[in-house]
Amino acid sequence: MATTDRQTHTLALAHALAAAGRGLPVFPLSATKLPALRSPHRGDQQPPTHCRGECGLPGHGVHDATTDPAAVRALFAAAPRATGYGIACGRARHRLIGIDLDVDPAYGSDAAGALRQLALQHLFTIPPTVTVLTPSGGRHLWLAGPADATVPNSAGRLAPGIDIRGSGGYLVGPGSVTARGRYRLAPGTAHLAPAPCPRALLRLLTQPRRPPTATTGAGLTPTPDRRGEGLIQFVLAAHEGQRNTRLFWAACRAYEHGFGDALADALTAAAVRTGLPEHEARAAIASAARLTTRRGEETNGAA
Repeated sequence: MATTDRQTHTLALAHALAAAGRGLPVFPLSATKLPALRSPHRGDQQPPTHCRGECGLPGHGVHDATTDPAAVRALFAAAPRATGYGIACGRARHRLIGIDLDVDPAYGSDAAGALRQLALQHLFTIPPTVTVLTPSGGRHLWLAGPADATVPNSAGRLAPGIDIRGSGGYLVGPGSVTARGRYRLAPGTAHLAPAPCPRALLRLLTQPRRPPTATTGAGLTPTPDRRGEGLIQFVLAAHEGQRNTRLFWAACRAYEHGFGDALADALTAAAVRTGLPEHEARAAIASAARLTTRRGEETNGAA
C-alpha cells in the first residue's frame, strides 16, 4: 500500500474511532462510499438469503457497524484499502436520522430551499445540529430519532434532492475521503450533538407512502413525475468512465421512488445515447431493481 494510502487509512480509522467513542456505530468504507469489506458469502453456491452478520464473519455492510473500539480496529485491519467510514443510522444511542440535501443540477432544484419550505408549511424548525459538508457541495444534517419510531430510507420522497437515511441506512462520516473528495464537518457544528428531530418532521418521515395515483382512463399506468426527467438528464450528462455508475444510481432512485419499471426504457435509451451498450444498460437497471427490492424487504429502503 502506498504511503498516502496508508495515511488515508490511518486517518479514517482515527475518525471512525472518535465517532464510535461518541456512541455512533461505524464500519469501513471504500473510496466509492460502499462497504470496504466483501461479503463472506460471495461465491457461495447457496448464500444465506438475509444474513446480517449472524454467521459471525465481517463483510455485511452496515450490519458490521459497531461502537466497540477493538471491533472497529479489527474491521479496518481487515479492510486495508478503506479510506472512510460509514455511520449506521437508526441505531442506539442516537438513533441517527440523516437529511441528505443534494445540489445535483440534474434536478434543477434547491434541496435546502425545499426543506425550508417544508418547515414553513408544517411549522417546524431545524435546530442547530451536526452538519457535514459533502464533496459535491451538498450537506448532511444529523438528527436524533426517538426509540419509538422507525424512520425508513427514502430518495426524493419529501422533495426532489432530499434523501433520508434511516433504519438500515448509513451516512459517510466526516473525515472520510472518497473518489470525489473529503467529507468535512461544517464550521461551528463539531461541538454539537445530533439534535432531536422535530415532531412535525418526524411525522413526515414516518407516514405511510401513498400509492401512485392512476392517470385518467382505464388500464393506464401512472406516469413518472418530473423527477424522472431529472434522472434521465443525469444519465445523459455522463462522461466516459461514469456512464454505468450514473445509470445504476438513477435506476436505484427511480425504483426507490416507485416508477423504476415505467422509466426503464427511457433510462436505457439515455444510456445508449451516451455510448453504453444496450445489454449493459439493461443489466445495470435490472441490478438496480434487484437491489432496491431486496433493500425494501429488509429495511424499507437503504442508503
